[in-house]
Amino acid sequence: MAFTRRKTLTQWLPLIALAAACGAGGVQAQDPYPSKPIRVIVPYPAGGGTDTIARLIGVQLSQRWGQPVVVENKPGASGMLGNDIVAKAPGDGYTVLMGITAVVQIPALYKKVPYKLGDLAPVSQIAKSADLLMVPRSTGVTTLQQFVDKAKAAPGTLNYGSYGNATSSHMNGERFKQKAGIDIAHIPYQGSGPEVAALLGGQLTLAFVDATAAYPHIKSDKVNILAVTGSQRHPALPQVPTMTESGYPGLEANGWFGMFVPAATPKAIVDKLGAEVAAIVKSPELHKRLTDMGLIAVGSQPDEFKPVVEKDAAHWKAVAEAAKISMD
Repeated sequence: MAFTRRKTLTQWLPLIALAAACGAGGVQAQDPYPSKPIRVIVPYPAGGGTDTIARLIGVQLSQRWGQPVVVENKPGASGMLGNDIVAKAPGDGYTVLMGITAVVQIPALYKKVPYKLGDLAPVSQIAKSADLLMVPRSTGVTTLQQFVDKAKAAPGTLNYGSYGNATSSHMNGERFKQKAGIDIAHIPYQGSGPEVAALLGGQLTLAFVDATAAYPHIKSDKVNILAVTGSQRHPALPQVPTMTESGYPGLEANGWFGMFVPAATPKAIVDKLGAEVAAIVKSPELHKRLTDMGLIAVGSQPDEFKPVVEKDAAHWKAVAEAAKISMD
């Protein structure tokens, strides 16, 4: 009797194992990623560069994958609100962050951040930006060294503008002051638009202007462009040297736009999303759109973007600490 029961169980074991395998495979087959709409969280208001890029990529991603991609603007707390939504979302690939450099700067600027940088997994660096160092042509200054010499000759009389307190332009400006050993006043503006207007109006003697905002003015006869931050010359301005080439290293970090997902997202999903986004960015259509915005298209894979995030986080932390820049 016992032998019969053992024999019966032995006969059933292969069938049980097969059923389990088919069941597990069936779930995967019925629910491949993506199988439902994807949310792209933009932590800034509609109409800005981050929002524009998110919508351009969203349209292409929807067409390629046959799933709706919904862009949701969640502005607030300097971007922390939208970042936090993604950081705390389920790790299933259906909630994506379209972030900017502020993602890695915020932890260095605020004491109370509701999430950790490690709560977000890098997916793809979409594009790089840079700050252009611009002066009114009326100053007669044509090189960065000329500006430094002028500032040293009259300490405290010159100024520089940024597109906001604790922004990349502010931190780059303070870094430049330290490297050059000059005393110039910082004048923050509420965005690049007012900053550029002040520069063109002669209220500023120097301005760190985001390349996207400066792009319409790079051929203006009212300004001279002395240098560019970042690790390479800007493609639209091959004649303009970098800060490092001008003799002032330490401003090699580029601004950027990048996609992130919750850190708990399986690597297979992160890699699949990253590969698709990278392909979209490198397509002729989107590459041209980004270039026309004054950006340098990248389209990196997750494993390529991750070290950039880590390196830039350390860089901006060091800059903020050295310049004592804080938003608390």
